[in-house]
Amino acid sequence: MPINAHPEFIAAEKEYEAADNLEDKIEKLKVMISHAPGHKGAENLRAQLKTRLKKFKEQLNKSKKAGKSSQIGIKKEDMQAVLIGKTNSGKSSLLKLLTNSQPKIAEFKFTTKSPLIGMAKISDVQIQLVENPAIESEYYDKGLPHTADTLLLIINNLEEISELISVLKKHPAKKIIIFNKVDKLNEKEKRKISSTLQSKKYNFVLTSAKTREGIDELKNKLIQSFDKIKIYTKEPRKEKSPKPIIMKPNSNVKDVAEKILKGLSERITETKIYGPSAKFLGQKVGLKHQLKNLDVVEFKTK
Repeated sequence: MPINAHPEFIAAEKEYEAADNLEDKIEKLKVMISHAPGHKGAENLRAQLKTRLKKFKEQLNKSKKAGKSSQIGIKKEDMQAVLIGKTNSGKSSLLKLLTNSQPKIAEFKFTTKSPLIGMAKISDVQIQLVENPAIESEYYDKGLPHTADTLLLIINNLEEISELISVLKKHPAKKIIIFNKVDKLNEKEKRKISSTLQSKKYNFVLTSAKTREGIDELKNKLIQSFDKIKIYTKEPRKEKSPKPIIMKPNSNVKDVAEKILKGLSERITETKIYGPSAKFLGQKVGLKHQLKNLDVVEFKTK
């Protein structure tokens, strides 16, 4: 701590030391610099803080240019959707409503400074939702859309669509336009927006995190957007498992066995199928049998 430091500087220094990621450290360091003592004896301190800030910014830019996620520990699940939008579009409110996460929600800009993760349970499957920081901010993670199966584009006005699409045009993931905060609109305005989006042939939904309008429709569109199939397993003379295994289309029996446990397919002595791909209930099939959505697989092993 420098001599004659202002209370504001001391408070900023404590917040800087408590910051747990690079983006937050940069912001807190900027505040420290703004409150640093201005007398000649603090010249070295100011120079050190500015050098540190420059180094942190270079580290952050290097990570983003490499197309890597700046959030350590984001492991992609079987179904992943990324929420993308401008600041204060309502991304955090939707994430909180749909998942088990507790993001910071505030009226001021750029509240979200690093990707936030939550799990949404829809029907009997878990979907990983990731909120990307505001697309116009320095915190936006360019790498996240590359991993996503579905992109949820959150907007508050129609003009924002072209801006988001232009940034994301190279990403092949399916896109759902979410016109959020419709509780602020009357019925005539909502009909006009729906008509415009329909004419453009967008996959869209009108929502309000405040009133829950459109949330069920959003869930349905989200689950339908994934190019995956659900496969259930069962033990002989028992009910099927309540939780499905998520697989790619055209997966076979061996693929399911290996996803359950590596090497399991080598221990299988008999497989029975109940469901759409079976010619009759309990049909015996081989490892190369191609599965269909909602099939139930019964294994017998050595």
